[in-house]
Parts: sequence; structure tokens; C-alpha cells
Amino acid sequence: MNPNAVDDKAIVKDYFNATGFDRWRRIYGDTDDVNKVQKDIRIGHQQTIDTVIEWLEADGNLAEISVCDAGCGVGSLSIPLAKAGAQVSASDISEKMVEEAKEKAQSILEDTSKLSFAVQDLETLTGNYHTVICLDVLIHYPTEDAAKMISHLASLSESRLILSFAPKTCFLTILKKIGEFFPGPSKTTRAYQHKEKEIVKILEDNGFTIKRKGMTSTSFYFSRILEAVK
Repeated sequence: MNPNAVDDKAIVKDYFNATGFDRWRRIYGDTDDVNKVQKDIRIGHQQTIDTVIEWLEADGNLAEISVCDAGCGVGSLSIPLAKAGAQVSASDISEKMVEEAKEKAQSILEDTSKLSFAVQDLETLTGNYHTVICLDVLIHYPTEDAAKMISHLASLSESRLILSFAPKTCFLTILKKIGEFFPGPSKTTRAYQHKEKEIVKILEDNGFTIKRKGMTSTSFYFSRILEAVK
């Protein structure tokens, strides 16, 4: 394994179990205790979640499918999917995130029997699911390692794989470089962008074709969303 992959995973795990947990819990929540940038990211992330839910609801079979939510965070996607009737297996590398998601689910759902949580990284996930979803995770890993993760997630999917990632464009590359001139305590994980054509090729190499595309773009949040099917 690429030693950098281990390093990136360790950084992400430590970050989201420490200072990153409090920061992202505020971003993913509805508290007013966020700054302008964090509020903008919250809005962008929710737009990505809403797009994916709209796609799944449009198919009209949510109550009949199983879903793997890989990198579930505090349950922003998995909880509404379970509420809509899907059988959801949610996981995250961060134990704190998973605990927060469990508490959130118990406070929102009358019946949590369709939702299970686990502390796991993507590479160790097992099982077979109608739909596998991985949102806002690939930004933490370079394309070489993201390719391995996508291939593994593809092996778990019987029908559909939905991914989101920070697209690599000239504008966003320049914006990222400008941001690197202003380091701060919140910038404790690396942010990787990915070329869409490379992500598409990885999906195609694993037997998937693109069905739908989406794009979320706010002032500080940029996410390309791809739905790939067998």
C-alpha cells in the first residue's frame, strides 16, 4: 500500500475524532455557532444531500432497496433515507461522528430498525447493497488511493454507486492555492481535487456507466456528484 494512503487515513481519523469533530458537527448541524465560511459549507453540503435524496426518491423504490452510506458523518443522508423506508447501513471512520449520528437518529426516528451504524473505514466494508453512496469523502485522498476505494465500493454495489468529489478545474486549483497562503488551525486535513474524467474512467473500469450528474457550487463548497449504474 502507498505509505501516503496510510498517512492520509490516519490524519483523517485523528482529525475527525478530535478538533475536526466539533467543527464539522457545527457545520452539519443547525446551530448558529458557525462563521460565514462554515455556514456556506453547510448550505453546500445540504444541497448535495438534497440532490442525492431527490434522485433516489425519483426512482420510487426507496422502501425496497438497501443502501450503504460510506462516510456517513453525523447521519445527514442516512437518517432521511431510513425515514423514507430504505434499509441503511451507515459507517464512518470517526467513532465520534458515528456516536453523534446514533444520537441524532434516535431523536428523529420513531423506528430505527432500518438503520445501523458502524465505525469502519471504506476499505474494510463488506456486504452487498442495491446502492452504495460515498459523499464528501474523496476530498481527503489522492486519486491513486481514491481509485482503490471506489473499486472496493463498486464491489459492494449490486446496482448503483453515487459519489461526490471536489472537481479539479483551473479556477478551483487557483482558489485552493490562494487558500494555502492563509493557514489556520481549522486546516488540518489535506484537500484533494479530482479530474472528473479520471473518476468516470475508474467507474467504467468497474463495470458502471454514468446515469446522472449534479454539481453543487457555493462560495466555499464545490462538489461534483455522479450516479453510476450497472
